[in-house]
Amino acid sequence: MSSSTGPSGLPNSLLSTSISSLASSTSSRHPSQISKTYRQASTLFLTRRLPEALTTLLPLITPPEHVDDGEPAPVARASRTTRIKVWSLYLTILNGIVELEPEEGKDAFGNQEWRALCTKVREGEIWDEVVTNGYHGVEGDVDSDVVINLATILLAHARDQKLNQHKLEAYLAASNTPNLDVAGRLAESTSSPMSNRYRSPAKGASGANTPRDLNARVKILELYTLHVLLRNNEWDYAREFISVSSVLDEERREAFLQALQSLHDEQQEQERLENEERQRQENELKREIEEAKRLRAENEEKERKRIEEERLKREGSESSIIFVVEAVKASRDESSRTQGKWQSSLAGPNSYVTRFYGYRTTADYYRTFGLLTKLEPDVLIQVSGVCYGFDSYVE
Repeated sequence: MSSSTGPSGLPNSLLSTSISSLASSTSSRHPSQISKTYRQASTLFLTRRLPEALTTLLPLITPPEHVDDGEPAPVARASRTTRIKVWSLYLTILNGIVELEPEEGKDAFGNQEWRALCTKVREGEIWDEVVTNGYHGVEGDVDSDVVINLATILLAHARDQKLNQHKLEAYLAASNTPNLDVAGRLAESTSSPMSNRYRSPAKGASGANTPRDLNARVKILELYTLHVLLRNNEWDYAREFISVSSVLDEERREAFLQALQSLHDEQQEQERLENEERQRQENELKREIEEAKRLRAENEEKERKRIEEERLKREGSESSIIFVVEAVKASRDESSRTQGKWQSSLAGPNSYVTRFYGYRTTADYYRTFGLLTKLEPDVLIQVSGVCYGFDSYVE
């Protein structure tokens, strides 16, 4: 059986191998430099030197400047293991930056840069950056481990989970069917070095082709159904998605559904406790308001009584006596006609004076006259609520 030959007389299989080797050499001519840079950035991160770690790693994940032929970032040409490590470290560094206290972040990066980095994470811009710089904008080609890290950082820091849900759904839809096209892969391996150089590095590696891929995909489903969807209050959709997923076997499906039910029960219990606490606080506030009203009423009543007592004291000391009538001095003979009726036992043989006092109350009488003179009235009567006192004393 004769073998076909190429233009140079070499067998096509050998020619293909040579081209493939050349492409591999071209696309991975700096693997040692990438690994070295990665190790340097890792060491800086572990010593909490975040600005230096980020600066060291950025050249690996950023496309070269002033290049017009669409050359990708160096990380796109690295092996899958190295690629995952680089992107995972980048996301870990960003996570550490976002978790810095505001003053610490501003001191380390400057106010503007620190806020820009935080916004990149919280607004989900980081996902697009990874897809564009590392995977030629193809959502489904992103390595599953990188997707897990992206979903996790958005789950922790995004303002809401709508974007996270959208990105995960796009990834799951794009990578839903495993790539079993062996012939296509062989064709790609024998394509031109230039096309290989700029080909998406993870093409066909996102499905459940291997046990590792399957485990990663199950982890993605866990993040999607048991975390992201629930944060968006998509409980029914999460249950439906788990029930029809072709990735989960019966054992995993049952475990997912049980976990979902447990989370739902926990949420309901948490809502019940929150409602009880809210009701308790409302009742406590109501009691405090009622108690404040009662105390205010008591204080107002005490103040009213105090003012009234002060008024009565003031009137008792200044104007308790309504009127005074003094009889003229009289001789014994002139007064004999009334002496038996009005003369006090204190009256002597000399002339005496009879005073006629009118008071508002009996207490006023004693307070303003009786207690001052130590005298008892000869006559003390009340008419229509007014106290009248008649007494005599020696002139």
